[in-house]
Amino acid sequence: MNRLSHLTSRNLLIAIHDAVATTLAVLLSFYLRFSGNSLDDRLPLLLMILPPFIALSVAFCFIFNLTTTKWRFVSLPDVFNIVQVATILSVLLLALDYIFVAPNVQGSFFFGKVTIVLYWCLEIFFLSALRFTYRYFRYTRTRNKAQATEAAPALLVGLAADAEIVLRGFESGAIKGFWPVGILSSSPADRGQMIRGTPVLGDLNDLEDVVNDFARHQRPIKRLVMTPSAFTSAGHLDSGLIQASRLGLTISRLSSLESGETPRLKPVAVEDLLLRPSHKIDYARLDALIRNKAVIVTGGGGSIGSEICDRVVTFGAARLLVIENYEPSLYAVMERLMTCASEAVIEGRVADIRDRSRIQQLMQEFKPDIVFHAAALKHVPLLERDWSEAVKTNIFGSINVADSAIAAGAEAMVMISTDKAVAPVSMLGLTKRFAEIYCQALDSKHRIQSCSKVPTRLISVRFGNVLASNGSVIPKFKAQIEAGGPVTVTHPDMIRYFMTIREACDLVITAAAHARTPVRPDVSVYVLDMGQPVKIVELARRMIQLSGLQVNRDIDIVFTGMRPGERLNETLFSSQERTIEIGIAGIMAAKPNQPPVEVIRKWMQVLDTAIANDDRAASKSVLIDAVPEFGDQLRTISAAGQIETSLSYQTQR
Repeated sequence: MNRLSHLTSRNLLIAIHDAVATTLAVLLSFYLRFSGNSLDDRLPLLLMILPPFIALSVAFCFIFNLTTTKWRFVSLPDVFNIVQVATILSVLLLALDYIFVAPNVQGSFFFGKVTIVLYWCLEIFFLSALRFTYRYFRYTRTRNKAQATEAAPALLVGLAADAEIVLRGFESGAIKGFWPVGILSSSPADRGQMIRGTPVLGDLNDLEDVVNDFARHQRPIKRLVMTPSAFTSAGHLDSGLIQASRLGLTISRLSSLESGETPRLKPVAVEDLLLRPSHKIDYARLDALIRNKAVIVTGGGGSIGSEICDRVVTFGAARLLVIENYEPSLYAVMERLMTCASEAVIEGRVADIRDRSRIQQLMQEFKPDIVFHAAALKHVPLLERDWSEAVKTNIFGSINVADSAIAAGAEAMVMISTDKAVAPVSMLGLTKRFAEIYCQALDSKHRIQSCSKVPTRLISVRFGNVLASNGSVIPKFKAQIEAGGPVTVTHPDMIRYFMTIREACDLVITAAAHARTPVRPDVSVYVLDMGQPVKIVELARRMIQLSGLQVNRDIDIVFTGMRPGERLNETLFSSQERTIEIGIAGIMAAKPNQPPVEVIRKWMQVLDTAIANDDRAASKSVLIDAVPEFGDQLRTISAAGQIETSLSYQTQR
């Protein structure tokens, strides 16, 4: 009944077409088989049988989705459905001929095998012909329109499977802005093949020859379009893109072809070239967690927070509350979210997570199901100097959010943490690790006390540097290159983990979904798998070269020295943490030890007093007690003669 209620006048026209096609198939098969006097004798009975048979044919066309499939997208599955309908109707004619009509009326077979075979062939032809004619009309109109509007002739780069999806999108009009004339694939099996009428002309090494060949035939290539597989299968992508820039081609990429979004052209950025193959995201799991839920995102105007807001809306949240203390950022994210085609009720509130009563009030009024806590202070050198601000926001602010989420009856609170929380040497890592400890302890205590009902889960998710986020090294390097250099790197051996904002946020939501299952209720710290770390100086060299410049000739690289709170490399787990496989690609779990909540609250009282008195020594003492590996790191750094790059707790006046 639900399918019938959604039928339109267009579906009625398709049903009439299918009825006419069946009528023509039956009459023409009879005419071809029984022309002459024999046809006249059989015609009265045929006209009696025909109306109920046509009604049955319309019903079967509807059952096999022929009535509701848009003709502009007709494809092989629809041909299979047409063959199924024609076969079922032919079997019905056979049964009618052998069981009902022939023995009782004719004394011999009324239709006959030859007539039924003719009907089967004609039914398939008549049901298919107009559909594929219309599809071809739309296809040619799209290509003609692309040529008429002087869409840029383009080469697709990527494997045949991705290229085929792009070409189908182009044919349907979903992907616009270019006209594909060839494909460059890294797979030898694709070479010399045709994909939906577009030839595979070689791989990225053949780019210059292909472009020159088109130019000789007065068909100059204007654009290079990178599909997702181009970034995971090409071993010499950098040199190919440098060559494309030299040839004057506009280089674009298509967004993911698997995330359910409409693919669209975007400029190729250097962060695209850093990507390892992305982890397979179970979008059904994310949808099941978020759909029809009420969600709060703190720090919703930041890089991570705004992306989580976008994903929450995408996965069907019923209500979303964005909490942000910086008014312009809140306004910007609200404007962007309002443009989304979503039924979610979206609200924004200016609030500071340090204000405990304000956060409690918002949580109680909104009654969230899930809270994503992304608000934090994150700039390492600044927090070394303004240590008390880091404690107020990253520790006490996180505690306010966690306590308020439990009081409001939320299903889960997810805190965004950092790999710098592992054996921390900076105020950022230290305060984040303290917040992790509090959430762990509260999660454990609340789980034990709520054995009769499903408790609020409090989890932390650690990951490293997010590409192109606020404060990321990549925008800094871009600005330095555009200014003519030099590009500044702190140390030649500095390495960091990187991942995209989209993948990080999807994995954060995946971790939240896992935390809500009873599989591992004791896991509360999740760690995202970020692949291999990247050497920062190599990243700088790569960005300079991709800009068409040469290192130390056009742009210099200058080493400025490590800043307070920095170390050469980050790690995902400390030596004191037990790692746990949870069976989800891209996510691991850590099981660090944590003291009872009562002990942590005593430390919080000491910290509160230390902040009020601006007493760094007292705060240092309690933080070493709370995070013993922090004290170990201090002793290690001091023994190496690098104490000046560690936390600066001494008075600097």
